[in-house]
Amino acid sequence: MLKGKTALVTGSTSGIGLGIAKALAEQGANIVLNGFGDTAGPQAEIAALGVKVAYHGADMSKVAEIEAMMKFAAETFGQVDVLVNNAGIQHVAPIQDFPVEKWDAIIAINMSSAFHATRLALPAMQKKNWGRIINVASIHGLVGSADKSAYVAAKHGVVGLTKVTALENATTGVTCNAICPGWVLTPLVQKQVDAKALDMGLSNEEAKNLLLKEKEPSMQFTTPEELGALAVFFCSSAGNNVRGVAWNMDGGWTAQ
Repeated sequence: MLKGKTALVTGSTSGIGLGIAKALAEQGANIVLNGFGDTAGPQAEIAALGVKVAYHGADMSKVAEIEAMMKFAAETFGQVDVLVNNAGIQHVAPIQDFPVEKWDAIIAINMSSAFHATRLALPAMQKKNWGRIINVASIHGLVGSADKSAYVAAKHGVVGLTKVTALENATTGVTCNAICPGWVLTPLVQKQVDAKALDMGLSNEEAKNLLLKEKEPSMQFTTPEELGALAVFFCSSAGNNVRGVAWNMDGGWTAQ
C-alpha cells in the first residue's frame, strides 16, 4: 500500500515508534528512524522487511536538529510522505515541585517538535496533494492525571495541533490525525511500573496489575503492533476522510 513512499517516525528506536515504523515498512514504505539508544538493531529489523531504512539522531528538543533531520529525509528518499510525530519524554511531580527545566524539555520534545516537523513536511505533501501526519498523543491528551502537568499539557497541545493541521488541509489529500494510547508497556511505562513496585514493595507483575486497575478496565496493555495497525489504517484509502480525530486505544479508560 505504501510502496514507493517514505515514512519518518520520530522516537522510533524502541517502543511505540518502532512498532509503527515496522507496520509502515510492512506496507512497503521506506523508513527514516530517529531516537536514542540502540540504533543498529532497529535499522536491521526494518531492513529485514525488504525496504530501505535510514537513521537520523536529531535531538527533538532542538529546532536546528529537527530541520536537519527533515532535510536529510528529503535528500535521502525524495520527500516525507508519512510523518509520525512520536518522540516523547516524561517526568512526574506535583506542580509546585515540578522542575522548570523538565517542564521546558517535555513541552519541547512532546509538543513543539511535532509542530516543527509538521511545518517542514507540509509543503511537499501539499504540492503532491497526498500526505499523512500522525501524531502520537496519549490518553493524557484527552484527560488529566495528577503529577503529570507538563505531559498532560503537551499532549493536549498535540491534540489541538492535530485539529488545526487537519482543518487547514481539509480540502486536500493531506490528512492529520492523533493516536491516543492508554497504557502501553514501553520502556517509559516500565519505569513507572518499577517505581511503583519499589515504593509499594510489590512484585513487578503486581505493580503492572495495580497500574492497569487504576485506569484501564480491560486490564491489558495496548501493544505497539496494535498502534501500528491503526497508523496503517490512517494511511489507507479508507482513511481518506478521517481528519482531525483523537483516536483513543485505551482499554475503556475514557469510557468510565
